[in-house]
Amino acid sequence: MRKSLSLLPISLALALSACGGGASDTAESGTTDSAAAVEAPDGQKWSETVSKTDAGGVVMGNPDAPIKLVEYMSITCSHCKDFGEQAFAPLRDNYVDSGRVSFEVRNFVRDPLDLTAAILSRCGGEGPFFPLTEQALSNQGAMFEKAQGMGEATYTNILQSAHDKRFVRLAEQLGLITFFQQRGISEDQAKACLANTETAETLMNNTQKAVEEYNIEGTPTFLINGQKIEGTNWAMVETKLKEAGAK
Repeated sequence: MRKSLSLLPISLALALSACGGGASDTAESGTTDSAAAVEAPDGQKWSETVSKTDAGGVVMGNPDAPIKLVEYMSITCSHCKDFGEQAFAPLRDNYVDSGRVSFEVRNFVRDPLDLTAAILSRCGGEGPFFPLTEQALSNQGAMFEKAQGMGEATYTNILQSAHDKRFVRLAEQLGLITFFQQRGISEDQAKACLANTETAETLMNNTQKAVEEYNIEGTPTFLINGQKIEGTNWAMVETKLKEAGAK
């Protein structure tokens, strides 16, 4: 089912509401033998190998890793922020760089604020996607403060703008153009990305596919080798990785 930009939630209060991952319909990964480490190409680390995926995500690591971890995440989700702070360094250093595990992030857009930040996190291509996403998550507090400061009337007016204008205006109100400009995305580049309605439609369609294919109900939600797992924090996810053989 194709999602229209006109169907984005209007309420600012809804956009600032809490998030949570769904815990139903999960599969146990089971304990398996340990996967063997795989050497990266000479002079490289597996965490430096980053590419886009057919599912619309961005994956870091060995393309042929026997253990494939996927996170459905939202930049406006506090639990996703917590997971990033807990997990990014140990996941990269202890698992991805071993060649045993690849890590893919798929944006699960919840609201216009999330969609605006997600567009900008992808604006520089796949290379800077992970650090930009990590920093955007860390900017949640400042973004929410600016969102609350704009008020419901301004927010509603912005969402009634033409599709190629609304995310530019929203990013300006949220301070996101300046934020990403300080991280290598020029103002002109940012505005061009935000005005590209195809990017927004694709992110929303990929979110709808996640609901239909994996029954994703909230964020963060994780898959290991295509199976949804129990766990919304790093300790739980790391346990499942080890059970899958990432020891």
